[in-house]
Amino acid sequence: MLWRLDPADDRPLFTQVADAVRRALEGGDLAPGDRLPAARELADLLEVNIHTVLRGYRELADEGLLDLRRGRGAVVLAGAERAGVVRLSRLAAEFVAECRRLGVDREGALRIVREATA
Repeated sequence: MLWRLDPADDRPLFTQVADAVRRALEGGDLAPGDRLPAARELADLLEVNIHTVLRGYRELADEGLLDLRRGRGAVVLAGAERAGVVRLSRLAAEFVAECRRLGVDREGALRIVREATA
């Protein structure tokens, strides 16, 4: 798995760490039971503070994607490969609810999505 952070990216570095793991899960590069690199090892590799990596790992653990234990490391949990789809479904439902609240009709919502993906 290729780990890369972009210092020019507006997202915090810990979010970039978590997003790299999410992409690997969705792409099939990581599977349930796989062990992620030790936080210290990854921090050295990425030239960031260990707490940056730990915060990214913690975010994934909070989402139910990783089992994070001291001395054991970070292990991908069963079902994590579907987490991206579940997360997108939740975000889509929130988007639709917000569109309704603001009075944006279906065509308006689709136009927003098209513009965002252009």
